[in-house]
Amino acid sequence: MNDRLRAVATSVATVALFALTTAILPPATASAQSSVTGSAGAPEQGTLAGVNDWECEPSPQHPRPVVLVHGTGRSMQESWGNAENPNDQGPLIKPLKADGYCVFALNYGFAPSLFLGPIPIPADRDWWGHAAIEDAAVELDGFIEKVRAETGSAQVDVVGHSQGATVTRQYLRFAGGADQENPANNKVHTLAMLAPSTHGTSYRGQYPTVDAARAAGASKSSQQQIIGSEFLARLNAGQETFPGIDYTVIASRTDRTITPYTGSFLNAAPGTSVQNMYVQDECQNQDLFLGHSRKSFDTGPNPQAGLLEHSAPIFLARKALDPTLAGTIPCSG
Repeated sequence: MNDRLRAVATSVATVALFALTTAILPPATASAQSSVTGSAGAPEQGTLAGVNDWECEPSPQHPRPVVLVHGTGRSMQESWGNAENPNDQGPLIKPLKADGYCVFALNYGFAPSLFLGPIPIPADRDWWGHAAIEDAAVELDGFIEKVRAETGSAQVDVVGHSQGATVTRQYLRFAGGADQENPANNKVHTLAMLAPSTHGTSYRGQYPTVDAARAAGASKSSQQQIIGSEFLARLNAGQETFPGIDYTVIASRTDRTITPYTGSFLNAAPGTSVQNMYVQDECQNQDLFLGHSRKSFDTGPNPQAGLLEHSAPIFLARKALDPTLAGTIPCSG
């Protein structure tokens, strides 16, 4: 374990909120590297097998590129990569590529993993997904603009995990992603959300308020995702969904990060397209345990496979992107 990982791992606040410890995957060498770094002072984006081929031409069957947006305290490599072999494609990327999609991903929100006000931040505590969500949405806007320009596609589809889905909703509402006056101008067609922090979390009751999270030293984006935050109140005010975008929420009843797990679902505004689903219901198996992200990230007892790697939520995400996808949901793992 290197010094940065040791420093992060010893931070109680960082471990306790959104599993912010970081086990960095080695960079994949078999894919193109994004030139968009976004966050000021951030390291290079690195590579991730199967994504960011800027010469990829969308197919007639799947004319919209897919953009993957990671969650809090996780890089795109950690979220979407292959943990055993970083040179191979990850659990969602591989089937998307086999389906014929052009797939893109970014790292965003590079900022201190602890937010201690006037107290100096210890060295090497910066990582992805910790900046203010408003700033992250601006980064996402720049990346999606690059994807649209390079592929010639007017729209993209997005798969967002946890904060990544919330960042995308901020982008849609406040950073130019959706045109509420003329939905034909929307830049996103489909948003598939895996365990989104839609209505916030208390992290198993440990952070009942934003003040409690702040006192514990949670990062800016983590504070914004606590139940009752001013950020979520603004994002969800009036209506949570907008015309011209197909929203799908894929959640787990055994999520130990978004608590209560019911907080992931969207309230559909009139005239909007929204599907809310629990994987356990889709599999007709209430005993199916699915963690928030990946088994290796689960800090709770008896860690199990998560929404980013189990075959059932992977299939449901693909089905959200392409409702004509054939086959039955593979619930066995």
